[in-house]
Amino acid sequence: MAEVTLALALGLLFALGTFLVLRRDVVRVVWGVAIISQAANLYLVTMGFGLTGAPGTDVPFLTGGTEAPYADPLVQALVLTAIVIGFGTTAFALVLTYRVYEENGTIDLSDLASNPFEGPEAAAAEVRAGDTDGTESTVPPTSDETGGEQ
Repeated sequence: MAEVTLALALGLLFALGTFLVLRRDVVRVVWGVAIISQAANLYLVTMGFGLTGAPGTDVPFLTGGTEAPYADPLVQALVLTAIVIGFGTTAFALVLTYRVYEENGTIDLSDLASNPFEGPEAAAAEVRAGDTDGTESTVPPTSDETGGEQ
């Protein structure tokens, strides 16, 4: 019964993560990737634990000759490392998402795809190109415009 419950929980986590990854909002995509990562970690922990306890299915030197289920410490250590790395990666992705929002004013993927970021040099060139009233521009010229001298 435990196997069925864990299989359903894993299936729901993977389905929820996939659903979120397919959304247009960047934050939901980040959370979807995090949920899929944690579902994979749960899967690894589940497979590293002898659920059946049936004779011959467990590694004998880990069980001490008994037929009790065991938890493999190597799998747990690797999953703990994966959780920490996943947390750091998720935090970094959320900070990048915030930076995208500051630069573009949106985190909708379709809006971001239709309005690519051109950088501060393009914005400065637009300001200089729009200066047609004869007043001096407040943006200093780049080294390319002055022939390498500044």
